[in-house]
Amino acid sequence: MGIMAYAFFANSKVTKNRPGDEHRFQVKYGPDDKQEHLIWQDPFGLYTTLFCGIDPERGTFVGVDPEMHNPTRFFMSIEYKQHHSAAILKEGWHVWERDRRENTEEPAEVMVGGTRSNFLRYVRFEREALGEDQGHRALLAERPEIWMPPARMIQPFTLPQPESDKLHQLAVEFEMSERQVLDLIASARRLKMAVRGWVAEEHLVKHLSQVEGVTNCIRVDEEGGPDLRLNYDRVPLTVECKNVLRQRAANGLARMDFQRTRASKNDPCSRYYSPADFDVLAACLHAVEESWAFRYAIPVTLDVHNHCPGKLSNNVRLDERWNSSASAVLSEAVRLKN
Repeated sequence: MGIMAYAFFANSKVTKNRPGDEHRFQVKYGPDDKQEHLIWQDPFGLYTTLFCGIDPERGTFVGVDPEMHNPTRFFMSIEYKQHHSAAILKEGWHVWERDRRENTEEPAEVMVGGTRSNFLRYVRFEREALGEDQGHRALLAERPEIWMPPARMIQPFTLPQPESDKLHQLAVEFEMSERQVLDLIASARRLKMAVRGWVAEEHLVKHLSQVEGVTNCIRVDEEGGPDLRLNYDRVPLTVECKNVLRQRAANGLARMDFQRTRASKNDPCSRYYSPADFDVLAACLHAVEESWAFRYAIPVTLDVHNHCPGKLSNNVRLDERWNSSASAVLSEAVRLKN
């Protein structure tokens, strides 16, 4: 198992003008050059990238999502709390959402921590969680560790082959059984990551296609565009699909970090969506309910961004403005469009 570790010294040294219960690690390799530095990811999936702080005094580590810090700047501190450190020591493995100020514009970030005996679990987790949204990153981190042998250790087996007209065309093309194709995806990190990224949208297509009045419901594979297109009562509509976060709000409502992964260097507000980008927003609840259920909202009914005119807030709560009835929301979208 290959590892590329961006590792930094973590401690709880008291710092002026900072909370007394704060632990941190500072990202730095060399001087503060004000430049952005890329975090390397192996395009072949042979090496797993880690981005973590290591506390040698306590024998613990704290890891963050390498892709969220790619690129990164030197002398940036990543903080966590004493109670997180205590939970790591007590439980051996701990998952939490990074503390943010209320209504912050910074994206939600899931952190993991463990004792030295759980470091291999951390490597396996990062290998599995590469490219995941933060809701599913938390879900994967909370699941009990299931050790999977490397692909080369999986013994080949032969299943009875169904007749060719009953076998999926992809299995015919690969000259493998359907089970072997699925096992191949499960054993190859990058294949599994690519498939998982499409699953919520596929379930959404299935849900919406069953709504009376919906026709031509298809996924759209266009960079920066909406995820789905459909016709409802012959009116063309676009739908954006987003996953909720694992951690609910204090009042029990599901939360969504509603922003793009990257923003244009010349326009920080390009990270946020505008009401005109799509007609309907669909929230996938899998990260909190572990089932492929959805809630729907009209973009113009959501909160506006505090500092970016014409944009929508990135802090979304699935309150009374969200509806489990797709037909009701689609009807409202048609009414607004007409």
